[in-house]
Amino acid sequence: MKISMHTMAVDSFAPMLESLSSIFGKAVNFAEKEKLDLVNARLAPDMYTLAQQVQQAAYYARDGVSRLAGRPAAPMPETETTLIGCETQIDETIRLVRAIPADDFEGAETRDCSIEISDNKIIEMDGLRFLRSWALPHFYFHIVTAYDILRHTGMSIGKMDYLSQVGGFLCSKSHSRPNRSLNRRG
Repeated sequence: MKISMHTMAVDSFAPMLESLSSIFGKAVNFAEKEKLDLVNARLAPDMYTLAQQVQQAAYYARDGVSRLAGRPAAPMPETETTLIGCETQIDETIRLVRAIPADDFEGAETRDCSIEISDNKIIEMDGLRFLRSWALPHFYFHIVTAYDILRHTGMSIGKMDYLSQVGGFLCSKSHSRPNRSLNRRG
């Protein structure tokens, strides 16, 4: 079975954003109860705040699907100032990522997704290299850092909150069939 660039991008970005959205639903209640300013929390003085981590994760997901679909680079979204605003930004990003048709990704693996940087330099990347070596690593870094900030503040979340989409793959061991193909549809 061949895996499409659309599947790799959308099915990587959207489920992780959905997990983050669910975590933010819990964060709102936690912040109210504990009287914490979570939106400005950070792991270290030189790291981005929670709101900036969300902003960056949203950007890399939006920019990733935009470039791979042959569209212009996505603009950096605003940094939200509330947890509800962060949750809305996450949910809007999920909708945007899921809305791009698979046909728009035709030829994405060889599409020029080079990025201009300072000093008149460019990072040359085709779509496959861009997704694998740029968009996904940056995206996951900011998602996990947002999770780590919330965890560091004392919020009771765990790996299954971070990987909530894996819950859909759980089944009873007695119902599992060893030779069952995990790739089949339906």
